[in-house]
Amino acid sequence: MQDPVKRRENWELKYNLDRVKQTLEEKRAKMGEHYQAAVAAMVATEIQVREVLNGCGVNTIHYVPYLNFGRQLYKLTTQRQISGESAVIEAQVLLEKWAKRGLDPDVLATVRTQVFNIPAPPAP
Repeated sequence: MQDPVKRRENWELKYNLDRVKQTLEEKRAKMGEHYQAAVAAMVATEIQVREVLNGCGVNTIHYVPYLNFGRQLYKLTTQRQISGESAVIEAQVLLEKWAKRGLDPDVLATVRTQVFNIPAPPAP
């Protein structure tokens, strides 16, 4: 085990706030570009979800929970990069969760397949 004083010195060097500030300032422009691209992709997906909801006749007062379902699928497929059979299983779990919360499973399934191109799981 290292000497406690040496550990404290190492910690002080590692968490030098001036150094952290300089590093963040250097990365800020790139971080902003990355955030803007991520938001643009999310907004495009939300627009697609809204179009599906409109086509299914969902009242606009109920859009928020359906959009939350869509955001969770977006995170699943984009940020966590889950695909294939795993995506089918995870999407079904999300569908069942939101259906238990009172959303229409048929509308949820339509969002899953039309917006995210995730098929229904095979029948057991």
